[in-house]
Amino acid sequence: MIAIIGYIDVDPEVRDEVVQSTADLQRATEADEPGCVAYTICADPANPGRIRITELWDSAEALDAHFEHPNFRATGAAIRVVTPVGGSVAKYRIDAADAVRGPDGNVTSTFHSTSTS
Repeated sequence: MIAIIGYIDVDPEVRDEVVQSTADLQRATEADEPGCVAYTICADPANPGRIRITELWDSAEALDAHFEHPNFRATGAAIRVVTPVGGSVAKYRIDAADAVRGPDGNVTSTFHSTSTS
């Protein structure tokens, strides 16, 4: 499993318009691209000029296919209509997955399951 997590900083006056311009592309990416588990571009409620990006892909192959897909190019074009003033986006490999609550029902950082992503 691969996660892409990051942000793009833009002028607060245009942030919500930029995010809204990607809504249909976000839906299409999740619905039409095999291996897309989650694809979210949203306004950061704590920072008026920040756009958050969170993606989850079930494999490197699925992510590579996304990078060649028209949805990826169209989303990039929608975001590039404004000049970013900062940002950072990184990818992460995920080697395990488990519920946030352990067998006792309490939240924990410990992985109890042996499942891998």
